[in-house]
Amino acid sequence: MPYDLAVIGSGAAAFAAAIATRTKGRSVVMIERATVGGTCVNTGCVPSKALLAAAEARHIALEHRFPGITTSASDVNLSALLDAKRELTASLRADKYTALAADYDWDILPGDARFIAEESGPALEVDLAEGGQRHVAAEQYLIATGATAWAPPIDGLTDAGYLTSTTAMELASLPESMIVIGGNAVGLEQAQLWARLGVHVTIMEIADRLAPSEEPEVSEILTEVLTDEHIAVHTATTISTVRREAAGYVVTATGRAQPIEVRAEQLLVATGRRPVTNGLNLAAVDVMVGPRGEVVVDEYLRTTNPRIWAAGDVTGGPQFVYVAGAQGSLVADNALDKADRTLDYRHLPRVTFTSPAIASVGMTDTQAQTAGIACDCRVLPLRHVPRALVNRDTRGLIKLVADRDTGRLLGAHVIAESAGDIIATAGYALANQMTVYQMAEQWCPYLTMAEGLKLAAQTFTRDVARLSCCAA
Repeated sequence: MPYDLAVIGSGAAAFAAAIATRTKGRSVVMIERATVGGTCVNTGCVPSKALLAAAEARHIALEHRFPGITTSASDVNLSALLDAKRELTASLRADKYTALAADYDWDILPGDARFIAEESGPALEVDLAEGGQRHVAAEQYLIATGATAWAPPIDGLTDAGYLTSTTAMELASLPESMIVIGGNAVGLEQAQLWARLGVHVTIMEIADRLAPSEEPEVSEILTEVLTDEHIAVHTATTISTVRREAAGYVVTATGRAQPIEVRAEQLLVATGRRPVTNGLNLAAVDVMVGPRGEVVVDEYLRTTNPRIWAAGDVTGGPQFVYVAGAQGSLVADNALDKADRTLDYRHLPRVTFTSPAIASVGMTDTQAQTAGIACDCRVLPLRHVPRALVNRDTRGLIKLVADRDTGRLLGAHVIAESAGDIIATAGYALANQMTVYQMAEQWCPYLTMAEGLKLAAQTFTRDVARLSCCAA
């Protein structure tokens, strides 16, 4: 008897769809070729943020930020640190994934699935991990196979070998030095992580600044922070060759019209991720893929086969676990109930977990101008935020982009401690079409970083230098 929904993959999108399907009283089968839980809990968000938190604790101990407090940090026991990371991911995988599947009572088949075409429509042939094959038929299908690390075609890179963010977090020993190719979210997080554990790190980025998707003011501060932490930064850099020698890697490049040669014990490539569709045999069931291997979907997340859907990173959209979860639930509604639901991504926040963190929501200054909106932008340095002063860490800023005529908030951009929490508040303001003048009058607790959002809004009507915690 066919299932109502067959899901390929077991990450956030897959689980959200399966839970929503079981909540409707419908049947689900899930096929996973590797480890249940997908990227976030196993090799992405959870392990990287756990290691970043540990690295930050060591950095703070060595920083001596507060007068009268002396702290120190010993050498890093990488083996113990990674063991703790593995225990955490295993615990969360059990609590948030395998236990949930048992609670909601759906089947998980360990194996490799591929589509086949039958007279009745699409079906799956699964090579089971334990051996043998199984035929799976369903009324509807969901592709939720995620994405994997991608490396650009650099001469010598494949032969030399390299680390990804996944394999770097399984190193047997702490290297003396590391080159990180890529200056966006993953590369920045990994660079600061290893630098704070005592590795000499060099970042190489092809764009003319780090975090090129963020506001220039944010990139500038982040570069200053990383440089202060003795991370070498090369931007506007085109890498020509990579080779491996006995002592490590040699990367040659051209940066700002000057030749560059960088040497390091390890090389980490963090230049983005590409959808995983290999082996699915999508052509057999008329499912179209795009130029980067992404499964092409419409606004309802339906593929070019009306019985097959896709959600999460495999669609080539925003690669966030909360997007994948929302898309998985949407697929269950649309595939099983013909709900024709869509998602609104206009107020989608993003966070890069450097220290200070970067967070953004809504339009940038340039995007507003490109859209033909006359905008007014204000930047509040953190030296005007009491919480930052108390913390003795004023590295950062809050930038607001507003409609010049109406004052309506168009975007918020933050580099600060707790930037992700600040941006959540800005997202609510955007979703409710608030003006910066309304934001300036909202109640906000004193000595919180979120208060900086209110103070930034007040700069549209007041002198920054005269702002205070008591401003009414």
